[in-house]
Amino acid sequence: MKKAYKVIKHNFTQYICAFMIPLVVMALVYYSLGIYWGSERSILASDSFSQYSNFYASFNNVLHGKGSLFYNWNLGLGFNYYAFMSYYLGGVFPFLVYFFSNANIPDFIYLLTIVKVGLIGLTFWIYAKATFKIHPLIQIGLSVAYALMSFVGAYSMSIMWLDGLIYLPLVVLGVNRLMEHFKPTLLFVAYALLFISNYYMGFMIGIFSVLYMFALLVIEPQKRLRKLVLYFATALLAGLSAMIMILPMVLDLRNNGEALTKVTSFFTSETHLWDVVVKSMIGVYDTTKYDSIPFTYAGLIPLIMAIYFFVTKKCNLRTKLAFGALVLIVFISFNISALNLFWQGMHSPYMFLFRYSFLFSFIVVMLAGYGFTNYQRSDNGRVITIIISLAALFLGVKYLLPESLYTYLEQDSLYLTVIFLIIYAIVFAISSLNRTIMKKLAVILVIVMVSEAVINMKTMLNGVLEDWNYPARTSYQLPYTSYREVIEKTITADATTFYRTETMDPVSANDAINYGFNGLSQFSSVRNRNTLSFMNDLGFKSRGTNLNIRYANNTLLMDSLFGVRYNITKMPINKFGFSQYSNDKGYYLFKNENALPLGILTDANINKFKVKKNDNLGTQTQLYSQLAQSHNTYFTSAIPTVISTDNVSTVTDPNTENVTYTAIKNEVDKKITWKVHVPANKQAYMSIWPTNYGQIGSSSVLLTVNGVNKATQLSINGQYYDLGYYPMARDIEYTTNFYGTDAVSIGKPIVIFLDVNQYQEDAGRIKQSGVEFKVDGRKASATVNVKARKQTLFTTIPADNGWEVKVDGKVVEANTVDDAFLSIPVTKGEHTIEMVFTPEGFMPGVILFFVSIFLFYGVFTINRRMNKYE
Repeated sequence: MKKAYKVIKHNFTQYICAFMIPLVVMALVYYSLGIYWGSERSILASDSFSQYSNFYASFNNVLHGKGSLFYNWNLGLGFNYYAFMSYYLGGVFPFLVYFFSNANIPDFIYLLTIVKVGLIGLTFWIYAKATFKIHPLIQIGLSVAYALMSFVGAYSMSIMWLDGLIYLPLVVLGVNRLMEHFKPTLLFVAYALLFISNYYMGFMIGIFSVLYMFALLVIEPQKRLRKLVLYFATALLAGLSAMIMILPMVLDLRNNGEALTKVTSFFTSETHLWDVVVKSMIGVYDTTKYDSIPFTYAGLIPLIMAIYFFVTKKCNLRTKLAFGALVLIVFISFNISALNLFWQGMHSPYMFLFRYSFLFSFIVVMLAGYGFTNYQRSDNGRVITIIISLAALFLGVKYLLPESLYTYLEQDSLYLTVIFLIIYAIVFAISSLNRTIMKKLAVILVIVMVSEAVINMKTMLNGVLEDWNYPARTSYQLPYTSYREVIEKTITADATTFYRTETMDPVSANDAINYGFNGLSQFSSVRNRNTLSFMNDLGFKSRGTNLNIRYANNTLLMDSLFGVRYNITKMPINKFGFSQYSNDKGYYLFKNENALPLGILTDANINKFKVKKNDNLGTQTQLYSQLAQSHNTYFTSAIPTVISTDNVSTVTDPNTENVTYTAIKNEVDKKITWKVHVPANKQAYMSIWPTNYGQIGSSSVLLTVNGVNKATQLSINGQYYDLGYYPMARDIEYTTNFYGTDAVSIGKPIVIFLDVNQYQEDAGRIKQSGVEFKVDGRKASATVNVKARKQTLFTTIPADNGWEVKVDGKVVEANTVDDAFLSIPVTKGEHTIEMVFTPEGFMPGVILFFVSIFLFYGVFTINRRMNKYE
């Protein structure tokens, strides 16, 4: 401890610089964009803004005793919160949210982001200090280059990934210490923290560190071969200790239908040979959405000195080949589909492509450190030659390649890059002639490197701004108090039983987890795909890998089935069975008299239920009528008449009757007015189903009916747009305004009618078989009175492994309905049902955590006695 204290004290100024320079640069760049502590704008881009804000708000609730670390009922009907944490909220940093109120989560995320960037610089400096015998200022300059590389700026909104960049230098340093001196402790701790913090980044860095270890082995095989056993023992035990988080996550992914991506082509479709060259220039930003190329910029000086490492004769050939192989493996992975997928866990990313590209930047900065280690004043000529060659290469890429290949490569980026190269060439040239300048070379280089990093980071964050937008933080804060007060009213009214609430005017898909109500909507990379796929077949839009599920635009049957007792809305709604409960704080609260409880007694045939693919109304009808034991069909339809159009050219496909609406004047709404006859006692819906999701992008529709406007993004919400409830037969007119794209194609336009008499009749029948549940954290309980000899208790609880079900204190095996929902067999009589959720693999993970630490202590002790630490 005394030795560590002395080291820290002696290098305290350098610690502060390595941490504070990246932090201050990041804060200043954000400030230039109008983002700072307490500012109007949020640090997180629009799509991730509410997502991460809500996730941290929910974690804050748990830390304050309002929920469970194991299970959360708020999103997507309920989900394994522990597995969710392993991706979004792992490690030590999320616990800091405890000191913030939920209304100030944007400030917390701002502080957390810039602190993490500072820590990225600090850990690299620790690595550089222990690895490279170079000027202390150059060590700081390299740490700044690593902390402010393009990847950090472009991917800064995915703040859970930044943890991996913090631990990467410590992992590599740990490998060095083990392979050089038989010291495994740092590697064990760094690995364990990395894997516990974020398994996704941990996987990439884990693979890289093994490759790095083999590179060291190639460099000095005789000296390091005997340390191989110690390395793998340390890595294995660190990995096993992290099973406390990883094992429940892996089992959750395996059980919930998460599929691996198939390799369909040899080469990646997004990349080209010159991508790394283009992305090594200052301020080159394409996109973080689809069709992007890797972000590899880590500064011009690191690039220059990394190349110098390969061309100088002072580094031995074996070392160059070993580290060159590392560079080559990552480089070719950008271009070969199978390798690209492998780095990302064989799962194709949803935007933010090439998520392992930070490894390339790390290698560049690392090799720059080795380059500086061998650099002397007499090498300036060679360094200047490298600079001139890079300038020529950059100019050639810009002017010799087809302009269409890199349309985002701006002249400003090229000019800035060349100007900085000229500055570096002048600095090295003068230092060759003047010993005084040579002594101050490190100071000059660091000043210029920081300036370069500031410019590049400003461009990266501007790119994020254009791609995603940095929204007003008030969009998160202003609704918070009002929402919470409205929610508290429902809790006060219905505190004894479980129910669900949904908002008709959401801020994001994850409002429920932030504001503390139990909802259906969800946007998360960690989810129960089996359940969400089933819900998609019931009409809740959740296409593809089911990342996104939204409540909006479904039918009353689904409100009833999933127990949606309350709707929060800014405008009055006209839904059968929903009556106004309150009107306060700018929000209406409507209560649904036909909301069903969490459990429903039915026969065992429910376990054989299968959805009707591509027929969500048919699936709804089949499930609801089966629970009601009726033969009602509920739905009829009619074709509406177009009575007027504005700025619309209409083309109907004669084979499918699908319709394409194209704007006559671009960037102007396409307006269509419709008329339809609604029979008595019907809830009416306009069916708007896009037939080409690739065409519509972020296209939206504004539905106007009875003077009320309802706007919806076509790609993420359901297809049944509510036209209102009509107790008497009448003709209605309504208008659709399509905007956002110049053309939109939809299925045959029809209006759906729900017979509310049939619906009310069957809702009453199901209620008689309903079973109310009480929910407390990870527990759910109910009392059920079974009159038949044997029945099944159907629930709308997602079928996650980890539920232990007891009937009258005895454990019973739960069944599932199409792998989506839990069902429980029960016999005649009155029974008490108790359900407790413990993530599958949690207890084995806990055991492995402690056993691995104990075993590592044993390995550490034996190793110390045998090798005496070289």
